[in-house]
Amino acid sequence: MKGWIILALLSGALYYLYTETDKLDAPIAKTEEVIQKIENKVSSAMGTQIIKIDQNLTKARKEILARLSAPEVEEFNKIPLTEDGIADFKESYCGTKATEHPIFSRDNLLFICDNL
Repeated sequence: MKGWIILALLSGALYYLYTETDKLDAPIAKTEEVIQKIENKVSSAMGTQIIKIDQNLTKARKEILARLSAPEVEEFNKIPLTEDGIADFKESYCGTKATEHPIFSRDNLLFICDNL
């Protein structure tokens, strides 16, 4: 019972300080500033990772295109080079139980699966 009374008194005191005074303005501003810095760092780290993945994908795409014949290049360009598009392609044509692709040769299909 005493715990609830103390909690109610602390809550009332914080509410009063927050609404009727400016005593909590500085700590709240400081906390918001720290949160903003953390969000910026996380955003920056995620952006760097996305750029790195995109550069790897660009390099792999160039290597794949250099190896393919003209009809295979045309078919490869139909594959959406997004995370979901690549996952769908791999699910359909890569792996032991995958079906053969009607356009890509077996060797080129294996090369694509290994490099995407």
